[in-house]
Amino acid sequence: MNLEHHFLNRASTIDVINSIDELGLTKHYDFEKHAFYYEKEGEQFQFRLPITLGVKNDAIDEMHVVKYLMLLVQTGSSAIGVFEGEECLEHKVLSAYMVRKKQGKSQIKHLKTKGKSRAGSRVRLAKTLEFFELINERVTRHFDENEFDRIAFSCSKILMPFLYGSKIPTPFEKKDPKIFRIPKHLHQPNFEVMLGMQRFLNMGELIFDPLAFPEVKEEINHL
Repeated sequence: MNLEHHFLNRASTIDVINSIDELGLTKHYDFEKHAFYYEKEGEQFQFRLPITLGVKNDAIDEMHVVKYLMLLVQTGSSAIGVFEGEECLEHKVLSAYMVRKKQGKSQIKHLKTKGKSRAGSRVRLAKTLEFFELINERVTRHFDENEFDRIAFSCSKILMPFLYGSKIPTPFEKKDPKIFRIPKHLHQPNFEVMLGMQRFLNMGELIFDPLAFPEVKEEINHL
């Protein structure tokens, strides 16, 4: 199978989806992945939508302005942003002293093997716990001030227990249906990385086999 990947802006995404809808393919919407899935004769392809596009009754809702929170978390840094449509309304980057200088290993990974007996380890652990408290404090404020359609989320697995187990609770559950797990590798979060993620989320991603769906290939060629 020779799959093609096409990244399309919001306007082109709407045009292509309207054209594909006229082809009479079986279609369903997956809210968790924010994607349309199309099927014909046992073959299937997907079209991940821009996060700025709302969907209602399995159809694009162009009039709805999507507001979402972006939360990016890696060892020692986090980026938090509030977005409405394609506009960033507010952002914050947080950082913490969580890496052991000589080994370059995070304090969390170190705890799994060596414990926390030394003074330096205790300081790093305290900073780690404070780091997640600051994240949740910030995110909670945003939740108090906004009504979000989605939560664009990326967090390394080893940090999840610290995020959700913080003294200041995370204002959404692990299985909150609004969570959209960003399908892209996350570099160490900062403002530029967050804006890069925003650009990625603002694009639709069409993945299909042109041999199985030549009619879709034709529509793409008309762009």
